[in-house]
Amino acid sequence: MKLTLAHDHQLPTGVLGFALKPNGTRGFAACADGLIYDVDLVTGKHEAFAERHTSYASGCILLPDGSTVISAGYDGRILWHEVETRRCWRQVQAHRFWSWQLAMSPDGRLVASTTGQYLAGGWKYEPAAETEPSVVVYDVLTGERIAAFPHTPPVLSCAFSPDARYLAAANMQGEVRVWDLRGGGAGEPVSRWSTPDFTSWGSTKTHHFCGGIYALAFSPDGSALLGCGMGPMTDPMAGNGKMTWQRWDWRKGERTAQIRDGQHGSGLMESVAWTPDGAHFLMAGRQAQGTWNAALFASADGGLVHSVDTKKRITHARFGADGRTVILAGANGQPGRKDGVWPAWGRVQVYRIEEA
Repeated sequence: MKLTLAHDHQLPTGVLGFALKPNGTRGFAACADGLIYDVDLVTGKHEAFAERHTSYASGCILLPDGSTVISAGYDGRILWHEVETRRCWRQVQAHRFWSWQLAMSPDGRLVASTTGQYLAGGWKYEPAAETEPSVVVYDVLTGERIAAFPHTPPVLSCAFSPDARYLAAANMQGEVRVWDLRGGGAGEPVSRWSTPDFTSWGSTKTHHFCGGIYALAFSPDGSALLGCGMGPMTDPMAGNGKMTWQRWDWRKGERTAQIRDGQHGSGLMESVAWTPDGAHFLMAGRQAQGTWNAALFASADGGLVHSVDTKKRITHARFGADGRTVILAGANGQPGRKDGVWPAWGRVQVYRIEEA
């Protein structure tokens, strides 16, 4: 299998969240200018929604009926937008700090958001305790908060299980927790574990923890949980930690596979996604050193199947419903103004998955 570029579209600013219509012809991008864009993935034509976040728009999901987009941002708000009119019809203040990541349950009934600010809690710069719940869950239909779970901030990623019963969340220190949503929205995790392979203590230029698990995804059959991010590094300011993924038996909290030696470079991986049949998964992000920033892996043995270097930062990867296309959304650097004009630096790329 190989990835072949079919379309390369520009958006005004970098993409931090992305939702895809099942037929793969249309997407919705949450961008650094606070706006949500409706994007035609064939022509690249895009139009902004009416309401914007007052800071970066960091997350974006599309409800199963295709009529509503829900977005989240660094202003801590979650917004409900009508697709047809592009008007915002509901908003809730989910956090006092940023929404790091937004996720929707597969049945379209729940939306989860994670937050948390890294503040020093002691002389070792261990994270201070959270000042608000780091993981919250809302009812999509009513807009009511139905669950709030504690974690160690900052919590960078979350994912629902395929049956929508379980919610997983992970943080900068490589700590993963999984809750049973049938427990009434409170209580202890049904599973939790920690891995040192996604975090490190800076020993050059700055002294703090860096790295983290930036994306989580349950396997289509629900048996495994996949996470990606950046591993240990000497200089956190360089962002040159190991590009890495791990797969876990989440019920036991045990690692079952990880990226092989020699198949990775250095950089931050920000997105993981499974093919609909579960036979492969894709990891993508930004590269500091190496030969690729997006790669397909075989689920059976974890081996690298094919990789590409897009020369850009990838924040989200989404497969089409047929598993034959994948959308890579992100940014082409972060440029300054030229002659008083900001260049278009957001990117949405459409790749076909073909036989090698």
